[in-house]
Amino acid sequence: MNWITNVVRPKIQNVFKKRDTPDNLWRKCGSCGEMVFHRDLVAALNVCPNCDHHIKLSTDERLKMLFDGGEYEVISVPAVPHDPLKFRDQKKYSDRLKDARAKTKRDDAITGAFGQMDGCDVVVAVQDFAFMGGSLGMAAGEAIVKAVEQALNKKCPFVLVAASGGARMQEGILSLMQMSRTTVSVQLLREAGLPYLVVLTDPTTGGVMASYAMLGDVHIAEPKALLGFSGPRVIEQTIREKLPAEFQRSEFLLEHGMVDMVVHRHQLKETLSRVMRLMTHKPHGSAGSHQLPAVTTAPPPPAE
Repeated sequence: MNWITNVVRPKIQNVFKKRDTPDNLWRKCGSCGEMVFHRDLVAALNVCPNCDHHIKLSTDERLKMLFDGGEYEVISVPAVPHDPLKFRDQKKYSDRLKDARAKTKRDDAITGAFGQMDGCDVVVAVQDFAFMGGSLGMAAGEAIVKAVEQALNKKCPFVLVAASGGARMQEGILSLMQMSRTTVSVQLLREAGLPYLVVLTDPTTGGVMASYAMLGDVHIAEPKALLGFSGPRVIEQTIREKLPAEFQRSEFLLEHGMVDMVVHRHQLKETLSRVMRLMTHKPHGSAGSHQLPAVTTAPPPPAE
């Protein structure tokens, strides 16, 4: 046995062996192209520290960001026919659903949850763009209806975080019917006097923008989000004119009265809780909530 070859050399090689770097250690910003350390990006709620670009959040990340302590109860949704039209284009619709579910670990594009936001009960529904572009189908429509029913039962506000490319074409007219179903649910909230707040994220387009995403009592948009029924390229090709800069972005729509406010992701939870307290006449939240400033008056002048 050669002691140097079999013992000493392997130990030296292990000391200087190149260590593999995990694939998810760094992430590239889609706006400025800078590489951002994954841990720093998570701590910043997926906001690029270099250019302030708001990178998409997963459903879990969004819910943990909004609920106190990241704790919430997922609202169950009844099963719906997964491929009612037996649709097939380049691949079967059922296969697309399987791929999307494996990728996102979600049954469909929308997840509803109940919990507390700054001490106030609230129901939040999150639309995940990673699931087939956040498209609206039968399961997604059912998830919104059940989330609204939970808000009605709990008599609490309802917050919808929208991100979608529109209706799901693989379900045809059954997908378009969800626009009317969700609109009726929103009307039930209005009749019950419960706040309905919509958070518009990048992108929100198509049938979603033409229905429940624009029926809120208050519309809050994240910065630079693309919002509109059709994309700018389609509109330019249709009207054969050059569109203004930043057309259909959050700031452009704010200037033209289509959204109520543009809020940075770091201030989103605080803004939502403040608006909910104002609308429900509950200015005093929990111990950790942001209190409204007290109104002070100057003392009357002394009598002469």
